Amino acid sequence: MLGGKINPSLRNLNYLNYLDLSWNDFEGIPIPSFVGSLKSLIHLDLSNAGFGGLIPHQLGNLSCIRYLNLEGSFYLKVEKLQWISALTSLQFLDMTEVDMSKAYDWVQVLNTLPSLVELRLSYCVLGNISPDLPIINFTSLSIFDISSNELFGLVPHWLFSLKNLHSLYLRGNLFEELFQLGPANMTNRLKILDLSSNRLNSTIPQWLGGLNRLEFLDLSLNIKLQGNIPASIGNLTSMVSLDLSDNQLDGEIPNSFGNLFRLRKLQLSSNKLSGPIPTVGKLSELQDFDVSRNQLCGCLPMDFGKLSKLRDFDVSDNQLNGSLPMDFGKLSNLQYFIASNNQLNGSLPESFGQLAKLQNLDISNNSLKGMVHEVHLANLSRLKVLIASGNSLNLETSPNWVPPFQLETLKLNSWHLGPKLPLWLRRQQHLSKLQISNAGISGTIPIWFCNISSQLETLDLSHNQFYGPFPCHVALPLSDIYISYNQFNGSLPLISSKELVAIDFSNNLFSGSVTQFFCDNSSFSGFYIFLGNNLLSGTIPNCWRKWEANLRILNLENNNLVEVIPSSMGNFSMIYWINMQNNSLSGELPLSLKNSTSLNFLDLSGNKFSGKIPEWIGTSLSSLLVLSLRSNNFEGYIPLQLCNLPRLQVLDLAHNNLSGTIPTCFYKSTAMGLQNDTYPFLYYGLADVHNLLVPEADVVTKGRKVGYTTLVEYVKSLDLSGNNLDGEIPAELTKLDLQTLNLSKNHLVGKIPSKIGNMRGLESLDLSQNQLSGEIPASMSNLSFLNYLNLSCNNLTGQIPTATQLQSFDESSFIGNNQLCGPPLQQNCSATDHPIPPGVEQGHEEDHLLSGSNLYMSLGLGFAFGFWAVLGSLLFNVPWRIAFCGNCTKNVWFRR
Repeated sequence: MLGGKINPSLRNLNYLNYLDLSWNDFEGIPIPSFVGSLKSLIHLDLSNAGFGGLIPHQLGNLSCIRYLNLEGSFYLKVEKLQWISALTSLQFLDMTEVDMSKAYDWVQVLNTLPSLVELRLSYCVLGNISPDLPIINFTSLSIFDISSNELFGLVPHWLFSLKNLHSLYLRGNLFEELFQLGPANMTNRLKILDLSSNRLNSTIPQWLGGLNRLEFLDLSLNIKLQGNIPASIGNLTSMVSLDLSDNQLDGEIPNSFGNLFRLRKLQLSSNKLSGPIPTVGKLSELQDFDVSRNQLCGCLPMDFGKLSKLRDFDVSDNQLNGSLPMDFGKLSNLQYFIASNNQLNGSLPESFGQLAKLQNLDISNNSLKGMVHEVHLANLSRLKVLIASGNSLNLETSPNWVPPFQLETLKLNSWHLGPKLPLWLRRQQHLSKLQISNAGISGTIPIWFCNISSQLETLDLSHNQFYGPFPCHVALPLSDIYISYNQFNGSLPLISSKELVAIDFSNNLFSGSVTQFFCDNSSFSGFYIFLGNNLLSGTIPNCWRKWEANLRILNLENNNLVEVIPSSMGNFSMIYWINMQNNSLSGELPLSLKNSTSLNFLDLSGNKFSGKIPEWIGTSLSSLLVLSLRSNNFEGYIPLQLCNLPRLQVLDLAHNNLSGTIPTCFYKSTAMGLQNDTYPFLYYGLADVHNLLVPEADVVTKGRKVGYTTLVEYVKSLDLSGNNLDGEIPAELTKLDLQTLNLSKNHLVGKIPSKIGNMRGLESLDLSQNQLSGEIPASMSNLSFLNYLNLSCNNLTGQIPTATQLQSFDESSFIGNNQLCGPPLQQNCSATDHPIPPGVEQGHEEDHLLSGSNLYMSLGLGFAFGFWAVLGSLLFNVPWRIAFCGNCTKNVWFRR
């Protein structure tokens, strides 16, 4: 490799006609201007040589030059191109990666080169291109590449009037529109047209079907390219490769595609195409067929077996149904078969066993069922990836079966593989990913399995019936291990893998301390740790320093952990999910927790924490979406700083000893406020988490606990029930956009806010067991989504608003409000116009002891005596009153 300064004596080579200095490193020095004195040069190649600075205009003196290559020098730039117009013999010009951002007249200058055949100007920071070119001089141009620039607006007509042009590369620009009417003098020689990765927002024009020599057409990754695929595309009978993927195209795939007899590659993925896949049996040259991620329906064409040259087949993520064609075994060159995430049914054809070149088979998440025998896999000697999870298939092989393949990836979740671990697995020597969850496997883990696990990167044994200790050492290269929902017991498995990212040991019977797991191995510090729902006990150790940079999720819920959270546990810079609910943790929350500023989810409910709710939660943890501190011993006021949490969607402080009034400021800044409903939901940073690891958020709504995973982004809830809050319900709460509001079991007084009907998204409302008075607001009839209501055990009066959905609730929703009347309660709101009882004749009232006014007087006295006998007992006998209102909400009815 040459470098340093170029000797000026080079100018003395007067007859030099070929100079190649490419692929050297001149460390950014300028191109020597004396190169322009080598007037005999025909070929000059300075590409990828590390030159920098302005390109010397003296190169314009090379009047004989035919080949000029300045590619690959990011440090080169040109401001004026007029010197190029003197190179009238130039046939090849490559200025790829040269900064031409100030060469505004580049089109006009290059148009003066009549001999130019190949022009490459990609990555040149070009920002404009002339929409019109009245006179076209570079009529010899055959290859034109201006890809990966900043060209925008309408694709110029004149590009398609270059009569000798056969390759046009426009990818990676900002073009927005492709003219809909073809140019009058449209070229008929174009073979390659690449308009991918632009911003085209129109439809595919019909005139493209007139480019009958076109072999490669790429309109992919335009995102807004829309409308139907024109049937005229079927006229491009010379087409070899057609890529329309990653757009917004809709409608059906034209039947005219069956005319593309020379087609080898068809890419239509990631659109909105619908309808059936048309007949493809005539496309005998087809090698790559990809229509994945659309809305296609119907059955797979039965003539796929005729595509003898087909190598890659992808119809995943559609709505295809029906069975797999029986003649798939005829696809002798098939290497990749991807049909996941459809509705395919029936059994797996035995002909799959004839696909000797098959390397990747993915039929996951369909409705396939039935038996899979050795014959289905008989000749798959090249198979590396087998993914068939999410079906109801049953693998049945002999105990001594030796598979013909050596897999790298095996995913058979939801198959029936039991009752024991398949013995043939121990023969898989190259396996790196193994997922066999929910496979009906039981028993203990055999020792031979530990030899397999020592080579794995991913292991998923979850949702089976394994029991006993987990005997395998979790070491390199394992990075993800999921053994949840089994019956493993004993101590937590030993960990020594430095690369471990995700651990899910939850929902087992693991017991003992967590100290060894978190503290003993100095090299282990995973990202996602799930240890919830076990029998773990003891204290949380004070050894979290090594976890500070990596830990993202920590789940220790539903164990028997005790005492305080150590101060070293609060300095997690990247953690966004902490769930330690339902343990026996106590003390105050450590101040260091305020340093975990990325927290989105914090659930410490069901413990014994005490003291005041820290104000720093509202000032430091500004990323919180879910905060649950319910069922602890917190006391004091609700800190106003919680109103400073702009993304807060779920706040649960129920069942503590909180006092004071309800803050009026929640609507101002939290995501629960109507006017702040535009915060993007982050989903707890889970974009980088494997789909096997989706943490669950528990939200108490409609009188029961509901676990939310991905749907938690749509939940907004405020639960302050079971405290000692007093005062009135703030009218400002009606500005919140909630699905659940629970203020029950407090000491709230006053009226229900009259504008409560503004909370139109409310599905669950519980104001029971307070001291609320007045009438039920008529606006409550606006709560059309309300299907759980509890207003019992208050002092509400008057008639329940009629002609609303309130009448559809059971009377238990209103019980304990003795001056409330009207349906669904039995108590009538009017005492007039009562009918005369049977046997009482008009005009003879004096003859009857209980006739007329005497009857009503007797009924009134009887009612008053009975009413006050019961009500007086409840008022003056406190234990009776508590018992009555404590039970009146046990069976509150909610409308489905």
